[in-house]
Amino acid sequence: MTTPPAAPALHIRQLGLAGYHDTWQAMQRFTAERTATTADEIWFCEHPPVFTLGQAGKPEHLLHDIGIPVVNIDRGGQITYHAPGQLMAYLLLDLSRRNLKVRALVHRLEQALIDLLAEYAIVAARQPGAPGVYVAGAKIAALGLRIRNGRSYHGLCLNIDMDLHPYTAINPCGYSGLAVTQMRDLCGETNLQRVAQRLLHHLQKQLS
Repeated sequence: MTTPPAAPALHIRQLGLAGYHDTWQAMQRFTAERTATTADEIWFCEHPPVFTLGQAGKPEHLLHDIGIPVVNIDRGGQITYHAPGQLMAYLLLDLSRRNLKVRALVHRLEQALIDLLAEYAIVAARQPGAPGVYVAGAKIAALGLRIRNGRSYHGLCLNIDMDLHPYTAINPCGYSGLAVTQMRDLCGETNLQRVAQRLLHHLQKQLS
């Protein structure tokens, strides 16, 4: 019997509360310096309040200046919001080594989130043409990636226990009037570390 090939190594980093700009620069540096033998990594963290605007993002999707900094970045997608109480998972992967195309990677990340939320009896789903995960039409998780030389960085964010009010200052992900939600309001979950461990299980399953 032929033994199936082992899944590529996957290292996990827990960064805690980390500045957005420094984390972004670290992702760029990691991706630029990695080699064919560099292990893939997933970084979990939270960020201080910040709006991020994707490389094709339209500034008019920031509706009001409420004193939160806006960072123009190199991922896909429009504007979104990050803050404490939102779990970030950054995926630093060699797609060719994992035999993954970008669309398939997005699908698997969404599935990991859907399966995680199902553990909490939350029925989540995709919406055609709008990457991310939704509960009854309200967005609970957003995705945005950058691929450079077949390697990914950036990733996903999941709303758990945060102040959602700043979302009213933007068109989330470029959609006017898009409702947002979070796990605290749907199931009472507020422990980011517990959610991160459960999400990691589902990410590993989808990426194996």
